[in-house]
Amino acid sequence: MSTATKSAQLQIRVSPAEKAAIERAARRAGLDMSAYVLARVLPAHRNRFAELTEACRDTAAERFALAELSGWLGELSGPELREAVASPPATGLTPYLANYVSAMVEYACARRNVAPPPWTRTVAPLVEPVFGSTLLSLRLHLLTHSPPPFRRRNIFVDSSVGARV
Repeated sequence: MSTATKSAQLQIRVSPAEKAAIERAARRAGLDMSAYVLARVLPAHRNRFAELTEACRDTAAERFALAELSGWLGELSGPELREAVASPPATGLTPYLANYVSAMVEYACARRNVAPPPWTRTVAPLVEPVFGSTLLSLRLHLLTHSPPPFRRRNIFVDSSVGARV
């Protein structure tokens, strides 16, 4: 859900049995009834972030998943981004992927003037540098043109969130 100010009200009529069922489901989910119903009805950015980061674990589709994640992060508004990346990505990401996803999130947050989520600080930077190209002649360019969140994580690429190469 967006963290935008709520200034409108929606009222629905349900039977007592339906209300009791919604209350039980909300309690199991650890949410109040309004938050539970909204989470079921409105687009769930957190779920999409989890899906996209989970897709990065497939080594055959890793590049496509990262590109899709990049494009999606670039389209979110500040409040949507904050909500979407509040929870850490899927467990089981390689150190490289955990750093790449963290750098993309940090870069997207900086572009939207949103504080990066705390979990990004728990991802230790890579020990060895990783370059976005195997061409040695491009290394100086990558070293000097990589966005700061990527450089801090020892990842040297030519494009970042929302960009296509």
